[in-house]
Amino acid sequence: MLIDAAKSSFLVIDVQERLLPAMSTAELVLNRSQILLKAATELLLPVTISEQYPKGLGNTVSSLHHPAATIHEKIAFSCWRDDDLRSHMIQLHDGGRPQVIVAGIEAHVCVLQTAIDLSQAGFAVYVVADAVSSRAESSVALAFDRMRNSDVDVVNTEMVIFELLQKAGTPQFKTLSALIK
Repeated sequence: MLIDAAKSSFLVIDVQERLLPAMSTAELVLNRSQILLKAATELLLPVTISEQYPKGLGNTVSSLHHPAATIHEKIAFSCWRDDDLRSHMIQLHDGGRPQVIVAGIEAHVCVLQTAIDLSQAGFAVYVVADAVSSRAESSVALAFDRMRNSDVDVVNTEMVIFELLQKAGTPQFKTLSALIK
C-alpha cells in the first residue's frame, strides 16, 4: 500500500536533547526528521511528538518543534501503551488517518515497540529507516528485521516524500523535492 497524504499522520518518537547525541547516525536522523516535518507541514499531516521521560532525557530537540504538533510525555516504551498517546492515535485513525509515518529513536526499543503495537492495532505503519537510529547500528538492523516480520513497512525519506506528493508539477512538489536533492 502506498502512503497517502490524506490518510497519514507523522509520529516523531523521542528525538530528545540528551538522547539524540548518543545515536550512531544522529545528524542524519535529525536532517531526515526535519525534511519529513516540512513535508507534513506542507501537506497538512497531523504531527505527534513523544518524549520519553523528559525530566531525565530533556525535551524534543528545538529544530523539530512544530507549532501544531501535539506533544506527549511518556514513560512506557511503546507510544501505544501510554493512555494519552493511544487515545490520540485512535482519534487520528477514526478521523480517517490510519497510516502512520514514524521517525525517531531508539530503533530497537521505543520505535520498534510502537511500530509493532500500531501495526497490530490496525494501522499501516511506515518506519523511515534514514530517520531512525540507535546507539549501535546492529540494533537498528535487528529492529528493522523484526518490524518487517510484523507487517511494518521500512521505507526511506524519499519514498515517503514522493508517495505523499503523488505527482510532479505542483507547488508542493517544487518545495519538497528541493529538500532531498
